[in-house]
Amino acid sequence: MKDDEVKNGFSRRDVMRVLAAGSMLATGAGGLLAGARSVLAAPAPAPKKGGKIRVAYDVGSTADTLDPAKGSAGSDYIRYFMFYSGLTQLDESLTPQMNLAEALDTRDARVWVIKLRKGATFHDGKALAPADVVYSLNRHKVAATASKVKTLADQFAEIKATGPNEVTLTLTSPNADLPVILATPQFVIIKDGTTDFTTAVGTGPYKVKTFKPGVTTVGVRNDSYFKPGLPHLDQIELISISDNAARVNALLSGDVHLINSVDPRSTHRIASTPGYAVKETKSGLYTDLIMRRDNTLAGNPDFVQGMKYLFDRDQIRSAVFRGYAVIGNDQPIPPGHRYFDASLPQRQFDLDKAKFHLQKAGALGPALPPIYATTDANGSIEMAELLQQTGAKIGANITIDRVPSDGYWSNHWMKHPLGFGSVNPRSSADVLFTQFFKSDAPWNESGWNNPKFDQLLLSARSETDDAKRKQMYGDMQVIVSDQGGIGIPAFISLLDAYDQHLQGLGSIPSGAMMGFSFAEHVWWNA
Repeated sequence: MKDDEVKNGFSRRDVMRVLAAGSMLATGAGGLLAGARSVLAAPAPAPKKGGKIRVAYDVGSTADTLDPAKGSAGSDYIRYFMFYSGLTQLDESLTPQMNLAEALDTRDARVWVIKLRKGATFHDGKALAPADVVYSLNRHKVAATASKVKTLADQFAEIKATGPNEVTLTLTSPNADLPVILATPQFVIIKDGTTDFTTAVGTGPYKVKTFKPGVTTVGVRNDSYFKPGLPHLDQIELISISDNAARVNALLSGDVHLINSVDPRSTHRIASTPGYAVKETKSGLYTDLIMRRDNTLAGNPDFVQGMKYLFDRDQIRSAVFRGYAVIGNDQPIPPGHRYFDASLPQRQFDLDKAKFHLQKAGALGPALPPIYATTDANGSIEMAELLQQTGAKIGANITIDRVPSDGYWSNHWMKHPLGFGSVNPRSSADVLFTQFFKSDAPWNESGWNNPKFDQLLLSARSETDDAKRKQMYGDMQVIVSDQGGIGIPAFISLLDAYDQHLQGLGSIPSGAMMGFSFAEHVWWNA
């Protein structure tokens, strides 16, 4: 059969067109995704080998984990990319590049043949084998694993070894986004049969020296890393400092060398201090107001609409985020994304409409359930305060429960009628909608259930015509904006700050600190 011949109505040319239209081509020796150029090439001057750095992230707790199935915080993702490797990884354009996979090949976007890289070894010297990939991906499907990405893994119908360095992954239905999905942090590869995650034995650029949840993680260079010349540093220590001012002070005092989640109000101080700089990465990061459907008031459609009209989005962008944001429209696809629906009318700040809907919901006068906010959800306290001020003008008695960042995600997120979430960027619309909006998703923040949305999600996943796929994603954005139980007033730029002796730090919009993968790329130039 020729490459362009049609099989079951889906040609290889169709797959190429879908992937190319979405800039989804990835490199692979002889595979379907061959030919794309990585943009992760090291910049001049030449990297230096050696040195130790300390990195402070804004999230850390006793829930820190080395189990890829369990993690849901950015600090977990950093650990995964330090100690493990995925089959693919994302570059600066969010194009998937080959990593532990040497090639991904498919004729119909449903059956994928994964050729594994030869020469990759785990930290204990064991060679990477197909059984490791099969085990790593299959465990996310097992209910007892309680994987954070089970909703993504459920589309893996069968994963089996089909050769000494080959795995065949069959999906329940075609999905041209599989190379992107495999770059999800939780899908890194672990050793076959691993059940003990007090340490991490992976194929990543660093090996675990110390892991104390909520305290510190120390990794030392893996001299047997499968990528020649990488990594550059001798050691990386990762700690958590939840308070922005304390993180900035730690950076400027030299105690740490890289920090994330910089408060926009601190950017001038950092940039004006010799030897330090701020790295802005425009992204799909958002902090959202969650209105739980399982509460009579918060789940009332009129209450939800009223709260959305209370957002003064221009003020949030300028006052809360100091311009380091773009206005959102209560759906999760940011402007600039290839599937963004620009025809969706922008919801405006409107006190009259807010009053109408809130009054209809019986939400004016008596105190409303408190809005839970934390410094860990970027700008949530300030946004809650703005809602409180604007709500008072129409008789809405909004109260705020300011919660410490430590334990917020395990004790408060999605557990109150009103609260804030914080969602890291996702490279794929399918991944984002599947993880946070599919009716049975564990991270379905508002707890909504919309069969039409679910059906569109499944249809878009297997649609080979990119124009039709874009229309489906547009329809889904309309449904979420109009009927969803969350409010997204803005998409926030990722702001990292660093000592300028630290070089090689780029921008990957999938998350802070170079899409959580800085460890592999940076070096110290003292």
